[in-house]
Amino acid sequence: MKKILLAVTGMSPQIVTELLYALAVGKELPFIPDEVHILTTSEGAERVRLMLLSEDPGWFYRLCKDYNLPEINFSEDNIHVLKDAHGHPMNDIVTPEDNEAAADHIVDIVRGFTNDDNCILHASIAGGRKTMGFYLGYALSLYGRSSDQLSHVLVSEGYESLTNFFYPTPYEKIIHNRDGKPLDARKAKVWLANIGFVPMRHGIPKALRDGDAKYSDAVHAAKRAFSAPHLIVDISNKKLKCSDVDIKLPPVCLAFYAMFAERQKLNLKPIHCPLDDENGDIDISKDFVRLYKIICGDVSRGDRTLEKFTGSIDFDADATKGMEKSYFEQTKSRCNTAIKQGLSFDHSPYKIIGVGNRPMGYCLDRLTAAQIELKFDEFDD
Repeated sequence: MKKILLAVTGMSPQIVTELLYALAVGKELPFIPDEVHILTTSEGAERVRLMLLSEDPGWFYRLCKDYNLPEINFSEDNIHVLKDAHGHPMNDIVTPEDNEAAADHIVDIVRGFTNDDNCILHASIAGGRKTMGFYLGYALSLYGRSSDQLSHVLVSEGYESLTNFFYPTPYEKIIHNRDGKPLDARKAKVWLANIGFVPMRHGIPKALRDGDAKYSDAVHAAKRAFSAPHLIVDISNKKLKCSDVDIKLPPVCLAFYAMFAERQKLNLKPIHCPLDDENGDIDISKDFVRLYKIICGDVSRGDRTLEKFTGSIDFDADATKGMEKSYFEQTKSRCNTAIKQGLSFDHSPYKIIGVGNRPMGYCLDRLTAAQIELKFDEFDD
């Protein structure tokens, strides 16, 4: 399993070596990455190249040599410079447009790593602008898996933010603080602070996980997935709206589902599925026919749906017989399947489910009346 270290940096490239030291040397159970990747600005990229990856001073190579670390893939190809809305490298993040573009780029990088089942991602928010760290942490919440990790690095007092301190050396190394006072880099302490995050990956639609969706799209999808359920039965537009997601149903299924939504809204008892050898409740069938007529408008002779529930060709008449068990079961299944396929997140609050003992009653038991809106002429919310 490949281990990836992803960090954001700004004007302080030593964040990378401090982090690598904390992970590979300072931990009781070391995390030695196979690859190091950096997210930064164009100026930050140049500082990483000059201070860490050059022959001199080459602090990344010094760290690996000082602590006998195995070969780690870290080169200029692994430095990802943030791009603005026009695709140009950013020198800094100063405008709202810059922030939005940085968020999209960070999300894209994190999504790429987390879509690889053969890697573990360790992300660090220790460096760079605060917004960069925030976006990296949030991107990991949106796309990360339980195996991925998020952290911050802490440096002992007196050594933090010094431009000539890169990691605690295993030998005496004299550096100077801002006042010119000499310090021994060997005596510095560097700790890794693990940050827990809530994985919301299952709330993101597969199309957004695999595609190139923007940060705002992913956030909106996650909000829908984790917000309280809300159902709108919009008969005039022939659709359901489940947590702001439109679900198109054929008239038969929409009338059937609207029947359950109406009863849940009015706090009526569940609907009992007819037994094999008898028809269902006549009143239930009348509700179904009433709603079907609202959806379809004028209906005429030959409408096979209404022929199932009327005893004559007078389609202005109410239903004169109950709903058959097979029709009930098939239509319920069609409704639930359409809702499941239409929602990328947990669809269970919107399912027609069975409750109680046999004979089991069916209803929208996981929705309260307040979570249901009915939009059709005969019902005024």
